[in-house]
Formats: sequence, C-alpha cells, structure tokens
Amino acid sequence: MTTSTTPDVFESARLGPLTLRNRIIKAATFEGVTKGALVTDDLVEFHRRHAAGGVGMTTVAYCAVAPEGRTERDQVWMRPEALPGLRRLTDAVHAEGAAVSAQIGHAGPVANSVSNRLPTLGPSASFNPQSMRPIHKATRADIERITRAHGRAAELAVEAGFDAVEVHLGHNYFASSFLSPKVNRRKDEYGGSLANRAKVALGAVRAVREAVGDRIAVLAKFNMDDGVPGGFWLDESVQVARWLESEGNVDALELTAGSSLLNPMYLFRGDAPVKEFAATMPQPQRLGVQLVGGQFIRAYPYREAYLLESARQFRAVLNLPLVLLGGISERATMDRAMAEGFEFVAMARALLREPDFVERIRREPGTRSLCIHCNKCMPTIFSGTRCVLS
Repeated sequence: MTTSTTPDVFESARLGPLTLRNRIIKAATFEGVTKGALVTDDLVEFHRRHAAGGVGMTTVAYCAVAPEGRTERDQVWMRPEALPGLRRLTDAVHAEGAAVSAQIGHAGPVANSVSNRLPTLGPSASFNPQSMRPIHKATRADIERITRAHGRAAELAVEAGFDAVEVHLGHNYFASSFLSPKVNRRKDEYGGSLANRAKVALGAVRAVREAVGDRIAVLAKFNMDDGVPGGFWLDESVQVARWLESEGNVDALELTAGSSLLNPMYLFRGDAPVKEFAATMPQPQRLGVQLVGGQFIRAYPYREAYLLESARQFRAVLNLPLVLLGGISERATMDRAMAEGFEFVAMARALLREPDFVERIRREPGTRSLCIHCNKCMPTIFSGTRCVLS
C-alpha cells in the first residue's frame, strides 16, 4: 500500500516503540571481528563509525541464539558473558545519536560444524557443500529449544541496551530453511504444506515478542525468494508475510532474497569474487573453489533497487512497515522507495566503502556512492569486513 504523502528519508520515523532520527538503516553484514565470540574494540568502532556517519540505526550481525547456530566459531552468540561488551557497543552507538539493532537467529544448515565443533541442524538430513559435512535433521526437541532460545536472546538484547532486534528469517538459515520446499523434505507437522513449513518462523518471532513486549522494536529479515529452482518463491512468501502481519508480532519486515546455502550472490548482485574467496581457504578447498566456484558464486548484473520489483508485491498487500534492501546507493533511489510506500531503506556495501555516506548525501543530495559493486568486500568477513578499495 502506498502512502498519501511521500515522507523525506531524512525525517524522523516511528518503528514500533522506537523513533529513528531518519529512515536509513545500516543493514547487517557480518563484521568478522568477534574473536572468542565476544564483542571487541573493533566491533564497537565498526558500528560507532556508521552511527557517526548518519544512519538512523545500525544492525549488529550476526548474534546467534545458540552455539551451534553460528556460521563460524568466532561469531557472537547471545549469552551472559557477552553482555558487558554488547552494552559497551550500544552505549557507543547511542553516544553518536543513532539507534542499534541486534540481528538474532540460528544459522541452521548454513552453520559450519567444523568450526563450531557441533552438529549442523536443518529441516532434513542433507549435505553442506561449503563445509563438506552432513546436515542433521532437527528433532522436535531441537526446534522447541531453538525457538525458546530466540526469546532468551531477545531478552539479553534488551538488557544490553539494544533498541531493536531483527529476527533472521532469510537466506536458508534455520527458519528460512524450513520455509523452503527445496530444503525442507519433512513429512511431519513441520513439513509439506506452507502452514507447516511456516511454523518455525512464526514461532521464533512469537517467542521474541513474548520476551520483549513493547520495550524494543522487533523486525524480521524475511526472504521473498530463495533464488533457486524449487525454492521459496513469491507466491508463498507473500502469504507468510501476511501471517506475520496478522499475528502482530513484528514492527517491520526487511525484505531480502537468496540462499547462503545454495545461491549466495543472488542477494548481492554485481561481480562474483571467486578468486578472492578461494584465496581465503586452505587446500584442497582452495583448488575446488578455483575450479568450480563459479557454479556456486554466480555473478548477477547490478542495478539500483534490484529487489524493488519483488518488494512491490508485498507493499501492495501489507499495511506493515517495510524496509527496502538491495541496491540502495543513491539519494534518488531512497526517494523512489519513499514514493512507492516503503517506510525505510537499508544499505550495506555503500557504507562499507564510505561510513559517512549518509551524512554526505544529507548535506549534498547529489552525492554519488564510490561503491563499484565488485563484492571484494565479501571475502573480508574472514579477516575483518571492509572495503578493499578504501
């Protein structure tokens, strides 16, 4: 649904119980600087820099709800030991005038069992082509435990001073993998029909809302499309979004796409940094990526607002506030999103290149991003996420 008047992207805006100073969100990008699965000075500075650069809210990624739910061992997972560092981070962001969100979730089949030294869990038994290890079928007890863990993680986020949590329902992480008919081949109450496949996602969001009430905002990062044949697609994702809206447990949806398990570049668009990814890996994985990595790390042409066409399908049927993601690197694109009824926009790569980009376009709307969408920032997640051209 479109709004009767077009808001200015730099006007303050309500997000659930929260007021943001503007409508621009720093999207979650794993920062790669959390040694020991705890907050570091580098992580604090990463988000302080984006807050100082003018975003309305920055998103800390990725805060796993359980130790086996990490995509690698050094990712933060939400536990009492992490609280002092998280509080230091939220204080630093608030001192710059921005809000801060914690992206919480469980990586499910995307988790790295070799790094975590724990079994990888998914809706069905299968194989992770990245870690070259099996994916174990989650039991009902696993599902119930992980659902409860979302609520506990959200409670810790409140205690740590976060203004919002973003529940990860995308990219074939745990909840998203259950939604996907390609990945979820279960025959029980969590498989088959769309209503069954949606139970994990709806349950995770419900647990979060029950834990936090209206103390902080609750967003969900939600897959519109897995980007693989036979995967989760718009006809089903629009319906699940309607269910999320009707349950009333989310204050906004951030619309995303792609599968970290099967087709990661579908979200990013632009160049495919196969050579750079290979260089981060030991042999024989390096040789394997060099030889066949192009089949997995595929290149897609970049264009501004490349997820807009799909996102319009959600805007047409939902009253729920929506965050437009994907190819937001110009003021004109932000204005277009506002004109089409989206309440917020989310940026990532352009802010890695220029953390102060938001403030620069506020002062001079015609400012162009220096990001060239080479995606060479992506392999830097293993050594500290950054733009290699800065």
